[in-house]
Amino acid sequence: MKKLTSLAVALCLLFGHCLYVQAEEDSLALEAPSAILMEAATGTVLYEKAADERRSPASVTKIMTLLLIFEALEEGRVQLTDEVVTSAHAKSMGGSQVFLEEGEKQSVETLIKCIVVASGNDAAVAMAEHLAGTEAEFVSRMNEKAKSLGMENTHFVDCCGLTEDEEHYTSARDIAIMSRELITRFPEIYQYSTIWMENITHVTRQGSSEFGLTNTNKLLRSYDGCLGLKTGSTSKAKYCLSATAKRDEIELIAVILAAPDSKTRFANAASLLNYGFGKCRMYTDENVENPADIPVSRGILDQVACRYEGPFQYLDTASQDLTGIQKEIQTAETVKAPIQEGDILGEAVYSLNGKEIGRVKILAAESVEEADFLHYLKKAWDSCRKMCYDKEKITEKAGEV
Repeated sequence: MKKLTSLAVALCLLFGHCLYVQAEEDSLALEAPSAILMEAATGTVLYEKAADERRSPASVTKIMTLLLIFEALEEGRVQLTDEVVTSAHAKSMGGSQVFLEEGEKQSVETLIKCIVVASGNDAAVAMAEHLAGTEAEFVSRMNEKAKSLGMENTHFVDCCGLTEDEEHYTSARDIAIMSRELITRFPEIYQYSTIWMENITHVTRQGSSEFGLTNTNKLLRSYDGCLGLKTGSTSKAKYCLSATAKRDEIELIAVILAAPDSKTRFANAASLLNYGFGKCRMYTDENVENPADIPVSRGILDQVACRYEGPFQYLDTASQDLTGIQKEIQTAETVKAPIQEGDILGEAVYSLNGKEIGRVKILAAESVEEADFLHYLKKAWDSCRKMCYDKEKITEKAGEV
């Protein structure tokens, strides 16, 4: 009878917790038919609603365009100061635009601002052509990148999201994936996505004129901690948004697709972000102090210095006592030369309440070459000289006495 009572209590606690979590999520009452909330550092999904449904993303497409632009910058294939010439095709784009003229030159950095802040379709196409020769080739690269990121429900037809083609689609989950890739690899995107208003200068045959960029993401002014990222809307896609926000150590990505109006998409995103910030705590071990050196056999050095691959982070969504997190270093007693800097020599294993919660690799901080015959001969000679020197010192001291 006692066992049955204990079992009943456990089941009540379990199902009670599940019902509480479900009630929490249901209380969001999102009007948008498709949404997801993701924590950026770990990729943990905190909430989802029809997150894998294929939908038209409108200008949220430009997140992938921006990702490829920043990869080109990282690889040195383009510089922020490079000039981009606007083609007739880029000029012909409708929808949201910054009214580039054919033959007009703008810097890469200016066009990034036009894409991020004002969602300029013409600016996106101009950059696509500059990087890949044609928009079609650039779109092919976008699809390749989507595949490499595991975006299973995505296919792009253009680089700006203006198309109404049925073959241009993605999902809330896939948008969160590419948003996470952009903001974690290239946090400098925030230098542009947080701009509220800024002017650019058009220089054409007709002379020069100022044009004002105004950010399409209204959460920048209304939501504490908002850092961007990209809005989008067409008659087919309705109102879409991928919004990022950061408070303390928590950075969240809220994706809303097919909201009925602009106000709803921002309200739904704010609700998701509030839910996430109320639910999450982050534990971080910076791993500032390096692990102990490991003895080396058959090497020109007796020990090899070690380092952690990086900090360890654990996202808590259940209000656990994080002071109980334990860290265990697991390495071999000795390692054999040769060793290359960056070789994996072990792991730091983290656990909470007896359950593993994550690992960080321990790497060689230096290279250690394998010892050869000459090395051992020199080592023996040095040892012999030291012994002789020590013997002479002992003899001298004895003579003094």
